[in-house]
Amino acid sequence: MSMDFAPPKYAQVMRTIQDRIESGEYAPGDMLPSETQLVRELGMGRTTVVRALQTLAMQGWIEREHGRGSFVKGRPDSGADRVRPSLSTAEQGESADSLVEVAHVPAPRHVARLLSVAERTPVVMRKRVTRQGDVASAVETVWVPLEIAVGTDLDKPEPLRNGIRRHLQAVKHLRFDHITERLSARKPTREEAELLGSSNPVLGVLATVHDPAGAVLLAMSLALPGGLHELEDVFKVS
Repeated sequence: MSMDFAPPKYAQVMRTIQDRIESGEYAPGDMLPSETQLVRELGMGRTTVVRALQTLAMQGWIEREHGRGSFVKGRPDSGADRVRPSLSTAEQGESADSLVEVAHVPAPRHVARLLSVAERTPVVMRKRVTRQGDVASAVETVWVPLEIAVGTDLDKPEPLRNGIRRHLQAVKHLRFDHITERLSARKPTREEAELLGSSNPVLGVLATVHDPAGAVLLAMSLALPGGLHELEDVFKVS
């Protein structure tokens, strides 16, 4: 398998905007072009552009103000350039087209370990497929303990338009403090291969989301086709 992967489309949009910020074309305090303008200029879908802007805001490059737009903050002081797949999954809103399944299921062994519960303990599962154009670019599965899901819309089949993180903050006042990711190259499961339309190797991500006290709020499993994704990090050497 070639390791010369093209970055996902939203990462390409991010890189374009980052380059313009670093060159001074977009100065601190400037308003970025609207989502509609970026869609037209860059030839990308609106979902791709929105995901790129959401991730740039999370990394500290820009600030998004509801009803006004996105404003440049500048290059972050820390090495925050890495695209973190699990955080994007928690932040990104769902659509009816992307949502594949919502169900109460017994926790598989690897999920039970992540959530620190007994194997086959009932949990809520949300599964979706994200796309780049007509190509499936990821299978993303979120596993939520019942005590976290109760009183929320996490077990309902309707899409969470504002994403899981915002929903849990708004409904249960839960705060995401840190995320632990484990990455590996692996073969897709049979279901992942069917959803992705390919049995080629994937980058597998297993992640747990923790609150400020360190308790696990939910777990995530991502299958990212190796031919579509690369993970990049930038850090200072002292």
